[in-house]
Amino acid sequence: MREAFGRIISELGDEHKDLMVLTADVGNSTKAVYFREKFPNRYFNVGISEQHLIDFAAGLAATGKLPVVAGFAMFLMRAWEQIRNTVCRMNLNVKIVATHSGYSDYNDGSSHQSLEDIALMRVLPRMKVVVPADSWEVRRSLPVILREPGPIYYRIGRDYSPPITESFKYDFKIGEATVLKDGSDLVIIGAGVVLWDAIKVAEKLEQMNISTAVIDMTTIKPIDEKVIETYARKTGRIVTIEEHNVIGGLGSAVSEVVVKKYPVPIRMVGASDFGRSARSQRELLDYYKINDKSLMNASLELLRLKS
Repeated sequence: MREAFGRIISELGDEHKDLMVLTADVGNSTKAVYFREKFPNRYFNVGISEQHLIDFAAGLAATGKLPVVAGFAMFLMRAWEQIRNTVCRMNLNVKIVATHSGYSDYNDGSSHQSLEDIALMRVLPRMKVVVPADSWEVRRSLPVILREPGPIYYRIGRDYSPPITESFKYDFKIGEATVLKDGSDLVIIGAGVVLWDAIKVAEKLEQMNISTAVIDMTTIKPIDEKVIETYARKTGRIVTIEEHNVIGGLGSAVSEVVVKKYPVPIRMVGASDFGRSARSQRELLDYYKINDKSLMNASLELLRLKS
């Protein structure tokens, strides 16, 4: 996904003459350097100083520019105060592209792995939170993100990006979920690369004559309340899966809607602790049981409940 981001943002530089890309000495790692190669006068490296990075972006936005900040998700959290006080309070048009999210920085361990950032960002007034499922959804969503006014937190991973939405035909819209598969007995709601596991489980459940819907909740804030309520009423059972802590993340966001609109049983699959070093992101997802096996167990548990 970071490769897709780098190439697409450099393409969009021609359309958006005020677009500027900023980084905190991680241009190579985030692939923001593709933009520098094409637009060297619109690319800025502030050094390893995320707080200055956000304040610099805020200043550019205040003068009518379109700043895109690229950094590691974990270390952008150092600047949460600046994001809150400078960007969100003033409702500035700053786009924060957080790469290496979740377990995707697998070999650097828990200090580099961000499993709390969605919770921190979605609590901020005026901040929108977008989590693409794969590189194809990056291509669909990034142009829309740049046209949307106001602050946006755009969360992507590092390298692991199984094909989830490649074969689907749809236009990305902020605040609208995408139904990847319809169903009437159970709905699985996910965001990010773990939707691959959701689709895998749905296929297995279909073989057991269990009609299973899969929803790509790309926009976690503002969340698509309409589609959540529709499938809560239609299926009576919801399972969520996310590469993030279940406290404050997608599962919490879905639960907040369900408790207001149409209460149904929910099970959440996600993280509950810090990560660790590993040989791959997939290894960590399996180790922490954020995978198809846990999703299947949660689904079957809900299906055993009396309607």
